Amino acid sequence: MPRRSPIPTASPAPETDAPTPGDSAAPPPDSAPAGLAWRLDIAVQTPAHAALGDLLSYAGAAPLVPGTLVRVPLGRREVLGVVWNEPVSLDGAQPDMALKPVGAALDALAPLGEAWRDLVTFAARYYQRSIGEIALAALPPQLRDLTTTQLARRLKRKTTTGPVAETAEAANLIALSPEQTAALARIEAESGTFLLVGSTGSGKTEVYLRCVADLLARDPGAQALVMVPEINLTPQLEARFKARFGEEAVVSLHSGMTNPQRLASWLAAHSGAARIVLGTRMAVFASIPGLKLIVVDEEHDPSYKQQEGARYSARDLAVWRGQREGAKVILGSATPSLESWHQSRPAEGDDPGGRYVRLEMPSRIGAGELPAVRLVDMNLQPPKTVLSGALLDAIGQRIARGEQSMIFLNRRGYAPVLACGDCGWKSECPHCSAYRVFHKIDRTLRCHHCGFTERVPRACPACGNPDIAPVGRGTERLEEHLAELFAAVKRPDGSAVRIARIDADSTKKQGALESQLAAVHAGEVDVLVGTQMIAKGHDFRRITLVAAVNPDGALFSSDFRAPERLFSLLMQSAGRAGRDAAYLAAQGATAEMWIQTFHSQHPLFMALRKHDYAAFAKQQLDERRAAGMPPFAFQALLRADAREQSVAQAFLNIAADAAEALPGADIVTRYPAVPLSIQRVADVERAQMLIESPSRAALQRLLASWQPLLHELRRTPEGKGVIRWLVDVDPHSI
Repeated sequence: MPRRSPIPTASPAPETDAPTPGDSAAPPPDSAPAGLAWRLDIAVQTPAHAALGDLLSYAGAAPLVPGTLVRVPLGRREVLGVVWNEPVSLDGAQPDMALKPVGAALDALAPLGEAWRDLVTFAARYYQRSIGEIALAALPPQLRDLTTTQLARRLKRKTTTGPVAETAEAANLIALSPEQTAALARIEAESGTFLLVGSTGSGKTEVYLRCVADLLARDPGAQALVMVPEINLTPQLEARFKARFGEEAVVSLHSGMTNPQRLASWLAAHSGAARIVLGTRMAVFASIPGLKLIVVDEEHDPSYKQQEGARYSARDLAVWRGQREGAKVILGSATPSLESWHQSRPAEGDDPGGRYVRLEMPSRIGAGELPAVRLVDMNLQPPKTVLSGALLDAIGQRIARGEQSMIFLNRRGYAPVLACGDCGWKSECPHCSAYRVFHKIDRTLRCHHCGFTERVPRACPACGNPDIAPVGRGTERLEEHLAELFAAVKRPDGSAVRIARIDADSTKKQGALESQLAAVHAGEVDVLVGTQMIAKGHDFRRITLVAAVNPDGALFSSDFRAPERLFSLLMQSAGRAGRDAAYLAAQGATAEMWIQTFHSQHPLFMALRKHDYAAFAKQQLDERRAAGMPPFAFQALLRADAREQSVAQAFLNIAADAAEALPGADIVTRYPAVPLSIQRVADVERAQMLIESPSRAALQRLLASWQPLLHELRRTPEGKGVIRWLVDVDPHSI
């Protein structure tokens, strides 16, 4: 049977309730098969609950190179694995335990490089997972099922490309601003990690394109990785890169692709045929042997933090990978994360400054100005006002001139709740501690947490009252409301006003998002309603007004990062307006951002009015320094899920007591266990414990030492009712 590698490793954090290792393992043979003279340590995706360690040992007839993909037996199955270390000769000696033989090696594929294995090892250590879990999740799913013959056929289809450079027409058409030129000069002259702080519309993407072009023209073997936070931003970026560098040089990697597409892109990157890899957070683990440049666009975006399985931060891993492989890293944003902003601070007095180089591009391209921010105090509006009269008038003026407006509301569906006015019944989800959202378009009540859906009842299920009504507004209801308000208004050509909605519901069908965005770009839409899907990254040339309808919820959230996320979202939304200075001049218009709020004097809105990110960041960092919060402290969450909340919390509190004797426990604070904000999802109760320390090293030491105790605790009577537990290092939401 496989033997656990003697190398000391961190145990994986369990995610699922499954049988113990012995339930699936075949009995060991009496002796190792003849002719197998080498011990090979293999990374395989072992069950997370099993606590088998990182690597399993097998016997092989040949000393396979580290990074080679192999098929190995695991229990009664054959699985894909990666040879992780140099093989060890058995020299005829019998190991202390019989080893199962390695199966077929996928030797048609070049071995995965040492730098890639180092990245996976670091991610496994830092985020408290197993090497096999990270490594196998990073490989294309289809690769696990291919035979050596099938893989060889796939590889024959790949052709390598020669030197890649910008087309002369593309390069000559675009004149750089002085700020872009200065940023490019510093990136060329210096090394390390750069934080490119550029206002929306300042030309950050052009800087990325030029950096990639310079790299590929200078080094015929170099490759570049360009990351975006969300799948819906990939197509437009891919179009720009392919227009500049050609179809063959660029591949994409994201979860929206089919398995064959992902495999083809991965093989092209691994072989070096693809010189540019575009992708979402999963692309940070792509095998890119010639990596010399990493770009992380919208680096502040929470989407770079994985929320299932191994909870890694792709942005942070990109920085680590760049340092390991000697690649330059560019983090770009108009509203950087406070961690990155702090790491790019200049030296001052006794403070040596941060590790990043800060590059600033505050001006928009083409003499365009950032939109004026107007605050509407909803305390002065009539009760139940959805859109103020002044805002409606401003939208109407845009429609009359043929311009476009965008209304941002970060809540999809028709209404958050369906309620009965007689008995107080509300559309609660029977499986979650949350309400089901009313979707009028298909007459359903849908839980956005567990997916439970049923038809809207004809009457109140509790008292029979037929007058149940929606409470609150989502994008679907706002779209309907706007259509009613502007029903009598005509466009300049005399046709009816066209209102469109873009959110997760309206873009479910394949190609729906692309066609809707194309309609906006073509000027076929007068008012665009949507969630945060439309708030960032899109280059809408005709939008001159952006409005945020109900942003106050995040101002007083228990999550200390909520104001940072809100400021970024509003500033990114504002950036969709007035991006084409020539169009604004021709229209005789000005770009505006309207915000309807009940707290118009809040410091966040005061900073937003001036587009003063630096002032907002300083105020937030001062508060966090005083409170001892990130980036001045380091955090992790220990989560437990069970059928009963008391069981989950008891497990966490006992675990906290067990940690008292661990190294570093005296400088790591463990707070009492509490329920999550949405404590029940799909009939599972969820609890969490915050762990915090001023020392990252002390926190890591404690977490690594804690793992065996947590595994043991799971097997005790106190842990029997726990479905799963997990560790989330550097959590983004608490």
